[in-house]
Amino acid sequence: VAKDLALQLAALRDRGARVVSADRTQYFALHANSGQLVTAERLDREQLCEGVQRCVLRCEVIVEGEM
Repeated sequence: VAKDLALQLAALRDRGARVVSADRTQYFALHANSGQLVTAERLDREQLCEGVQRCVLRCEVIVEGEM
């Protein structure tokens, strides 16, 4: 994420970057030391996408402050 947004890791930490989903569940997080997108906890596909063949979790990365 840091590389995709062309930001230094310090900028992600200092500006309060976070990952949010439409239902406010914290599925993903930003790893503070690497800037990589990681799962916040173990995901259960059967529970999240019951009866759906293609499972998609949409999220947004929000970086506070001026860019």
